[in-house]
Order: sequence, then structure tokens, then C-alpha cells
Amino acid sequence: MQNYARFQDKIEVSTAISVIKDLTFLVGNSFKASMKNDMLDFNVIKFFGINTRTGKVLHPLFVRWEFPSPDWVKINIDGAVRGYPDLATCGGIFRGSMGEFIGAFSAFLEVQIVLIAEFYEVIHAMEEAQKIGLTNVRLECDSALVCNTVTARNNVPWMFRNR
Repeated sequence: MQNYARFQDKIEVSTAISVIKDLTFLVGNSFKASMKNDMLDFNVIKFFGINTRTGKVLHPLFVRWEFPSPDWVKINIDGAVRGYPDLATCGGIFRGSMGEFIGAFSAFLEVQIVLIAEFYEVIHAMEEAQKIGLTNVRLECDSALVCNTVTARNNVPWMFRNR
């Protein structure tokens, strides 16, 4: 559209938007891949009128945040790895028994695989909890393997739960 405006006549913005939407509609509907399941992708795809093809949800799971017991702090942690292996990060948020914000952390983990990143997020969460003097901590993460591995030891003073 920029070249058309530069070398031909001026073009109206509304015409440019219409042409871009039409071309995106044609190209977008020619792909057979499925979209990621997030609202930003969905809104963009719907804006351009592209038919949505979402991936299959194998095991739907209802998840909600629950308050920790009185005198306990809940730490929700999660991590992300860009590829296999690739750059990884992790983070967590500390909330009290009334849901109040106590603290948070994030860490860059350099090049990792997913499982190693998941264990590092547990280590970071425990180190941060220790730094701010927390003793009664309930740690929740989305890795059943990590939760089962950590809770397999009887002498761990932390309470773990897979979300």
C-alpha cells in the first residue's frame, strides 16, 4: 500500500485497512495449522475474519486459586522455556492467608530444558521465602513430577501441591 501511494496516487487509510484485512483473511484461511490458545491470538484472528482452529484439549482441568490456611503463605510459581533447550525464566508470587501480596520474584535461568527449569523455580521460591523469613509455606506449581519428587522426602518442611 505504501508503494502504491508513493508511485501512483494517494490512497485513503480506510482503503488501505480494507485491502490489508482482505489479504490477511485470504492468507490466514489458507493455513491448516492451529492457533495458540490465548486471547490475544483469538482477538487478532477474529478481527481479520480468519476461521479459528484450536488445538485439542486433552484433559480439561478447572483451576482456581484458594487461600492458604491462617498463618501460612502460598507461593505460586511457574517457569517458561522458549525451546528445547533454550532460554528459560521463572517467577513466583507470595500471598498471605487473606490473599494479600507479600512479595514476588523472577529469575533468568539461561539455557535450560523444561524439567531443570521447573526444579530451579522451586529452589528460587524456597530461597526467597527463606530470605524474607517465611516458615509456613505452601508452594504450588504446575509440574506434577516436580511436586511428587519434592514431597517424596519426609523431612521437607514445605508443603507442595500440584495446581
